[in-house]
Amino acid sequence: MKQESPGYVVLEVEGKSVRLPVVVGSEGEKGIDIGALRRETGYVTLDPSFMNTAACYSSITFIDGEKGILRYRGIPIEELVRKTMFVEVAYLLVHGELPNEEQRRNFSAMLNINSMLHEDMRHFFDHFPRGAHPMHILSTMINALAAFYPNVDLKSLSEDIDQSTARLISIVRTMAAFAYKKSIGEPVVYPRHDLSYCANFLNMMFDSPVKPYQIHPDAVRILNMLFILHADHEQNCSTTAVRTIGSAQVNLYATISAGISALSGPLHGGANQAVIEMLKMIQQDGNVKKFLDMAKDKNNPFRLMGFGHRVYKTYDPRAAIIKRECHAYLERTHYSDPLLDVAREVEEAALSDPYFIERNLYPNVDFYTGILYRALGIPENMFTVMFALARLPGWIAHWKEMIGSDTKIVRPRQIYIGKTPVETAGVMENREPLLQ
Repeated sequence: MKQESPGYVVLEVEGKSVRLPVVVGSEGEKGIDIGALRRETGYVTLDPSFMNTAACYSSITFIDGEKGILRYRGIPIEELVRKTMFVEVAYLLVHGELPNEEQRRNFSAMLNINSMLHEDMRHFFDHFPRGAHPMHILSTMINALAAFYPNVDLKSLSEDIDQSTARLISIVRTMAAFAYKKSIGEPVVYPRHDLSYCANFLNMMFDSPVKPYQIHPDAVRILNMLFILHADHEQNCSTTAVRTIGSAQVNLYATISAGISALSGPLHGGANQAVIEMLKMIQQDGNVKKFLDMAKDKNNPFRLMGFGHRVYKTYDPRAAIIKRECHAYLERTHYSDPLLDVAREVEEAALSDPYFIERNLYPNVDFYTGILYRALGIPENMFTVMFALARLPGWIAHWKEMIGSDTKIVRPRQIYIGKTPVETAGVMENREPLLQ
């Protein structure tokens, strides 16, 4: 809840005193409202990569990076993982409250109804190159939804948001599975009305006419957990992209497509795939210390993927859950993955190294996620797609919150450091006008 300003800070600029309001969030976070700074002084603030800038008010997710806290709508992530399913968390993020039984049934029914892909769109998959990355396919297909379904923007928000939310959350799962099936040359598997959200996805991914897929409840539970842990994470790169694009009142589908494109980067959603590639490289070499030394060398481009986080300065709470579940799941299923042994060795070595301890470089959510996805049978080029499926409810919640407020179109300032007219004097003198 937005609170009244408890006071002001005074900024001295060129002999002039400017009072800037202090703002306080519901968890005690403090900020300085600089909205009037340029108008009052002619100055702007400079904050590359927005390391110290709050761009909005939000009631969706709270993070305390120093204490390792993550909550959706005020509920600790640990409780949500233990007591809810992904569909319930999706409802929580978009609507602000956990659903009661009737709301849960209605939302599940909407997901079932909207799980089918328009048949004309299904043929689009035939025209992508066989080697196309699933994230590029997904981003393109989501953008194309605007041509097949009514745009959802500010004008139609009240009447279409529930249906479009269900359509996106459900149909993207179908698109992802179809893209995977096309990439391996197998016939697509249609969604089933009798399966839960995560069970349906696994069945569409792995069922085959010659080898029916056996749905294991434990695999469904693990996938639910992974999706819940990735459902939202405050103002990260892709969510900021969604809010920025959406501030122009772009339709919801194009806005989410922009979020998927942002997520595809190796420093964001692609990090879990990068962790697996790194662990394979370390496994082949066999010398963990060598790679830790490379990571500590500022002149070496090698980075220890899956360690450290922009926000968390202690152990990522999501990583703690995934690490525990990863060990337990692999033990229950008797799944042997040599990369898990490598990951354990890397973590143990890093957490006993003063370099990593002093810099608060702990394993983040990506470090063990890829190993769990491998155990579920998910191929590495689908890891980022899995992230996108999970993050959809968070993106939609932020878009809905942003477009329903008094947010203006995002338009940052800059500090220009280019050439001046003095430096370019004479450049245009010998050019004739193009139009007489």
